[in-house]
Amino acid sequence: MTNFTMQSIIAAKQKRKRRFVWLTTLLASISLVLCVAMLMLGNTIYPVSDVIRVLLGEDVQGASFAVGTIRLPRMLAGLFAGFAFGLGGYVFQTMLRNPLANPNVIGITSGSSAAAVFCIIVLQASNTMISIASVIGGLITVIAIFFLSKGSSFSIGRLILIGIGIQAMLTAFINYLLLIGNTHDLPTAMRWLSGSLNGAKMETLTPLVVAVFIFTPIILMLSKRLAILELGEQTATALGVDTNKSRVLLLVSAVIILALATATTGPIAFVAFLAGPIAKRLVGHGFSALLPAGLVGVILVLAADLIGQFAFTARYPVGVITGIIGAPYLIYLLIRINRKGDI
Repeated sequence: MTNFTMQSIIAAKQKRKRRFVWLTTLLASISLVLCVAMLMLGNTIYPVSDVIRVLLGEDVQGASFAVGTIRLPRMLAGLFAGFAFGLGGYVFQTMLRNPLANPNVIGITSGSSAAAVFCIIVLQASNTMISIASVIGGLITVIAIFFLSKGSSFSIGRLILIGIGIQAMLTAFINYLLLIGNTHDLPTAMRWLSGSLNGAKMETLTPLVVAVFIFTPIILMLSKRLAILELGEQTATALGVDTNKSRVLLLVSAVIILALATATTGPIAFVAFLAGPIAKRLVGHGFSALLPAGLVGVILVLAADLIGQFAFTARYPVGVITGIIGAPYLIYLLIRINRKGDI
């Protein structure tokens, strides 16, 4: 290999690295701007100086309650849930090598939702119990999907179809719970199922925040293995990757943060579905889009919540806005995959 070729390769790699750093910084900056907007905007608009004073612990008349008690938990819920949905969705789509293989479509989010709704309507359980049940429900759903799709050989298409079937069953179970539930529990369950940041409280955010800080580094450390898994089972094994161990670690980490995000905000539609493809297109080849996918998830959730609050005469939950955005893309993707014959 000539020196000129080596220099070209190094220059191209440095160019991709600069693009990755620039893009990640841009996405983080947009996320920060949206976080500040979430704290400033409402029935009363507070200046940045008042917001900063409240965050520093000062008592500012009017702003302390509005910003510290109402807007800050709402913003943090959107921040951490959006990041969890974006990161977890990207893990599933990359590992299973299909944009349809995301938690919303293959039923994992529905497993967490069914467990949470059961706790809300039947058990009338605490938020802690709802979080634990969501994680267990998500993990059981993942195990069931992989077990049923295993067959004589692993098939991504079979996994997606079985996941869609399980999602339909879980949706029917959720509808049954809503049908038999007490009238005073239904508004809570319906608001939760729509995917909403309304009513977020600091004490309910702790499990999600802790899980994101614990499992995000684990997923990022496995980013190279995830990229190799995207090449296929045989190639990954030939390159020395322990595919079973890597897949289990990635799945468990992703399911836990996804389930806790779902328990905190409800199943915000299509964020896990959209964040990965958007981030991958922006980053391009050569670098993992894990972190950008999480940031895209944050932007989608916070921007959709601001739109739902202020763009219409009525206020809509964030899940309604993301559903409006994501549904056409899902239809387009299904048509494209059907034409290619990938499923």
